[in-house]
Amino acid sequence: MISRPEDMPVAILAGGLATRLRPITETIPKSLVTVAGRPFLSHQLEQLAGQGFGKVVLCVGHLGEMIEEMYRDGSAFGIELRYSFDGPHLLGTGGALRRALHHLGDAFFVLYGDSYLPINFPEVGKAFLESGKDGLMTVYRNEGLYDSSNVRFENGEILRYDKSSKDPEMHHIDYGLSLFKSSVFAALPAGEKCDLAQVMADLLSQRQLAAFQVKERFYEIGSHQGLEELDALLAEN
Repeated sequence: MISRPEDMPVAILAGGLATRLRPITETIPKSLVTVAGRPFLSHQLEQLAGQGFGKVVLCVGHLGEMIEEMYRDGSAFGIELRYSFDGPHLLGTGGALRRALHHLGDAFFVLYGDSYLPINFPEVGKAFLESGKDGLMTVYRNEGLYDSSNVRFENGEILRYDKSSKDPEMHHIDYGLSLFKSSVFAALPAGEKCDLAQVMADLLSQRQLAAFQVKERFYEIGSHQGLEELDALLAEN
């Protein structure tokens, strides 16, 4: 039985090829791109440790060995750091989590490897535990500002989620932090490619996807513009 959100591990999806950041990512993985004088992953790990989390699982692929060589067991940040490698084939975000299940316990957070989210993670975790549902998505009222809005959210519920087909009623966006019971991924075929967006869409259709609305905007390093913006923010702070 999980009593505190901080007792759940955080899975960071850090296995993408980061093609939009080339040529920077031709020789280093996206997690090691320099932001405000430090590798981006250092900022993520420092934030998680500062909020009381003790275990992080890195789902890595492209040049992931460089991340493991630099961060090792995570003790420099006061956390336990584990690694799950994609293997010879890209598994997608959902498939990567399926592969990492042996590290993740009964339930866990999921954070994208290019996202910096200035929010209270334990507060989101508490909402997930209280919901009793199999998954939770954080949403932000984006109005198409920082990326394409992909969520129709009303009265505390997600009514529609679709990253490919847009709807004028979609004013919110998948913020980039989610939580799941491990049983959701245990039901997936091992070793097969699967996208996390499809997992969340399936949960929504089963009425098993809770929602948590956040007020703070998200930051990302998935693009050169996003990288420059976050670099300026963190350098100033």
